[in-house]
Amino acid sequence: MKNMKLRLIVMNFLEFAVWGAYLTSMGRYLGSIGFGSNIGWFYSIQGIVSLFMPAMMGIVADRWIPAQKLLSLCHALAGAFMISAGVYGWTAGANVQFASLFTLYTLSVAFFMPTIALSNSVAFNALIKAKLDTVKDFPPIRVFGTVGFIVTMWIVDLAGAMDSYRQFLISGGLSIVLAVYSLSLPECEINKGTGKQSIAEALGLKAFALFGQKKMALFFIFSMLLGMCLQVTNGYANPFLGSFEYFSQWSDTFGVKHSGILISISQISEALCILTIPFFLKRFGIKNVMFMSMIAWVLRFGLFGAGNPGFPGVVLFVLSCIVYGFAFDFFNISGALYVDQETDPKLRSSAQGMFMMMTNGLGATIGTLAAQAIVNKFVPSIDKSNEATLGIIRNSDGVIDWHAISSTDLLQIQEKVTQMWSGWQEAWYIFAAFALVVAVLFWVSFPKTEVKD
Repeated sequence: MKNMKLRLIVMNFLEFAVWGAYLTSMGRYLGSIGFGSNIGWFYSIQGIVSLFMPAMMGIVADRWIPAQKLLSLCHALAGAFMISAGVYGWTAGANVQFASLFTLYTLSVAFFMPTIALSNSVAFNALIKAKLDTVKDFPPIRVFGTVGFIVTMWIVDLAGAMDSYRQFLISGGLSIVLAVYSLSLPECEINKGTGKQSIAEALGLKAFALFGQKKMALFFIFSMLLGMCLQVTNGYANPFLGSFEYFSQWSDTFGVKHSGILISISQISEALCILTIPFFLKRFGIKNVMFMSMIAWVLRFGLFGAGNPGFPGVVLFVLSCIVYGFAFDFFNISGALYVDQETDPKLRSSAQGMFMMMTNGLGATIGTLAAQAIVNKFVPSIDKSNEATLGIIRNSDGVIDWHAISSTDLLQIQEKVTQMWSGWQEAWYIFAAFALVVAVLFWVSFPKTEVKD
């Protein structure tokens, strides 16, 4: 039994290590190659493919290909396309074309996103076969997924790959490793008999009937609205911190040079907050816990807007990362529990899929594209593609050489970066205001619900 837990820990570690290698740092790389205005597209495509790929792969796993083999196939394809994106970035250098990189990246995430659900199916199947308790034994195993995410964030940061194509190579390589490893996991059964289901049942479309219930309709609407917050900091926190490189007083601070490690506090907080959820649910109830999540999102964004990489400003960044655990976990976990309690057992799986579609599909897609529009409107772009026009000079190590820049150019740079910082603050405060409006609307309109024993 211990051996099985260890094997599943390795699977979960690798599953999320693949994602952690690029999810929070990709925006910084995109900015460095002149794609800062298109960051939202790279993050929103994850939501778009999540609308249909997990469901499609779920049907394939149920009917034709055992889940552990399909997990292997999906990771092999995702890894191959991600490595191709990295190799393209390497060979193209400063001449990366948006269409080429975006296509390779899209194909990779299209096959990666279903693996999150497939890895859960493989884990539950293995635990049941080992006669272990899924409710008791799975959460400690799943925590190692977050550990894997953090580890690759640190590796990419310390390797100096946050603004490099190398993060794609690291992610793709790990995906290939997991593709091979997945084949060693216990066999999952297929159920060809499910072919008698209607198309609506197979695709989980019957869950749409839940919109006929006022409380469930409200829940899914707020799930979408809160889902709009999910990918904003994944896409823009690292480029934001990286932009302080252009402030001479902060360019050499830890938060700028190792922004990936600073942001990883968010994932550490996420792992720890999971352990507090049972207490908060029993003490305050589901509605209050979900409301706390929304207030935490207000603080997450607001603290980013108020902070800076120096001391004591960096403390606000750290606090923003700490509250992320509450923002992310308190709605996702309590929301899943609410769906489990409030839906008919025959619809629970479909309803959980609907919850994920509204948050990580529609919500995340709309949110990242809206965030992109806001950042593009308020934040003047400074990146390596237009540094020369400002008179920015770098030394042989790629570090800005402030002593080599003329006094006239320094004044021009200072004026530009001041405008940029002001724009970032406006953007973060707009995100915070949105989260606050959602929280208030939720509080006044959503019915009180207690945890059922």
